Amino acid sequence: MAATSFSSSLSLIPKPINPSTSRPLSVLPKPFLKPSPLSLVSSFCPLLVHGVSEYFSSESSGEHSLTSFDYKDDEKPREECGVVGIYGDPEASRLCYLALHALQHRGQEGAGIVTVSNEKVLQTITGVGLVSEVFNEFKLDQLPGEFAIGHVRYSTAGASMLKNVQPFVAGYRFGSIGVAHNGNLVNYKQLRAMLEENGSIFNTSSDTEVVLHLIAISKARPFFMRIIDACEKLQGAYSMVFVTEDKLVAVRDPHGFRPLVMGRRSNGAVVFASETCALDLIEATYEREVYPGEVLVVDKDGVKSQCLMPHNEPKQCIFEHIYFSLPNSIVFGRSVYESRHVFGEILATESPVDCDVVIAVPDSGVVAALGYAAKSGVAFQQGLIRSHYVGRTFIEPSQKIRDFGVKLKLSPVRGVLEGKRVVVVDDSIVRGTTSSKIVRLLREAGAKEVHMRIASPPIVASCYYGVDTPSSEELISNRMSVQEISDFIGSDSLAFLSFDTLKKHLGEDSKSFCYACFTGDYPVKPAEVKVKRGGGDFIDDGLVGSFDNIEAGWVR
Repeated sequence: MAATSFSSSLSLIPKPINPSTSRPLSVLPKPFLKPSPLSLVSSFCPLLVHGVSEYFSSESSGEHSLTSFDYKDDEKPREECGVVGIYGDPEASRLCYLALHALQHRGQEGAGIVTVSNEKVLQTITGVGLVSEVFNEFKLDQLPGEFAIGHVRYSTAGASMLKNVQPFVAGYRFGSIGVAHNGNLVNYKQLRAMLEENGSIFNTSSDTEVVLHLIAISKARPFFMRIIDACEKLQGAYSMVFVTEDKLVAVRDPHGFRPLVMGRRSNGAVVFASETCALDLIEATYEREVYPGEVLVVDKDGVKSQCLMPHNEPKQCIFEHIYFSLPNSIVFGRSVYESRHVFGEILATESPVDCDVVIAVPDSGVVAALGYAAKSGVAFQQGLIRSHYVGRTFIEPSQKIRDFGVKLKLSPVRGVLEGKRVVVVDDSIVRGTTSSKIVRLLREAGAKEVHMRIASPPIVASCYYGVDTPSSEELISNRMSVQEISDFIGSDSLAFLSFDTLKKHLGEDSKSFCYACFTGDYPVKPAEVKVKRGGGDFIDDGLVGSFDNIEAGWVR
């Protein structure tokens, strides 16, 4: 059929499958994955996309339904996603599962895996929850094949959560495709409006679905050229892995905002992942980054690099080194551990204070605190113990406990703190509400003085490139001076990592990083400005209450 017959992307969703039937898995029926003889599908439906696990048994989604979630995370900016791609290993799904587990810190609200069976059928399981909650031995047995892609997701609360869990699987006129995406498209709404005006129907609220529609309507050949054709229309951040019946493709945006690395196992299997920590767990050797603007195609003939997208000056996210990535990862060619250790050393040099003990806000502040302690000559101790067993919901007693959410996660060690002048090292301050509760917690445990040291410059602007940050007016550093913030959180002193010193430390690489959250200078201009959230989408510090519970009046 002529390509011109597919001017619209009419989505077609299969009916829900009865859980009592013999199809317990979220596997697309073959008529929806292979070109169908049905005239309705073949004539009018180049793209079939859906939130797969909605249509299958409660085993995937029952106990992790949206109503069971209470989104109470900490105040930090949150990375939206982590992605994995594996080609050429008979245990691709299990390796993908383990790699996603290593990337769990990048997203805890949903996970999914797509594999390609020996019959060249794309099979997928997605679900809400942690990787270990979504998958088990039985489900992994139902995902055969030698190549796979996977995804972990962070998302704000909402009824559309389940259908937005990736990877997405689509069927169009040339076969089937699966995609997992880390990042954020700043022109998503314009692209979606254009596609809908031409007849496309969307089943999710994810910007990733736009990419699939653009691939479906592209007239470019061969397949990787359709990906490039689609990506040329995208603006913003994207590190993506695609899978078809015979190929695995990795793509990174021309600015390289979000990380994506390539490795190889001893049996020759090629692995892509958001961080090298995922490679380490599955015993894959790190080879290199996927370059900004690069398209890597892996098939039976090997790995082919297609650097066909225009190259801009790299603008890699500096927050990967401050907070997002694990300390044992190599990101943008640099050791995350070494970066954070140096940030702590810089704080000790530029913002010293007489103290008796150095502690960290675990876990992300630990390495910077070690650097601060080493440089200052003051012992580092565990003054705060983090509980890793707090569930997604908890029941507060009727007699209200002050700072209940923080106390659930962080417990002060009185023997370390009592009567001491304490330096507390954290990676960032966003709204300031959690920091104020931590300071109060330390004082209640007997700390004589509390001095906050932050291993990043002040965050004054929202991120539009795949990081969930509040609107600028909610960011405390955009509303207050350093002294005013110190007064607000109740510390005896407060100091941030100097922006100029940070750039000096990065040396010649400093121009390759994005500092938009520190400066408001955006490499790719956002089409819309974030507005202050209210109601159910607003979480002041991620640990307690709603917008009305903010304990000070600095938010206008």
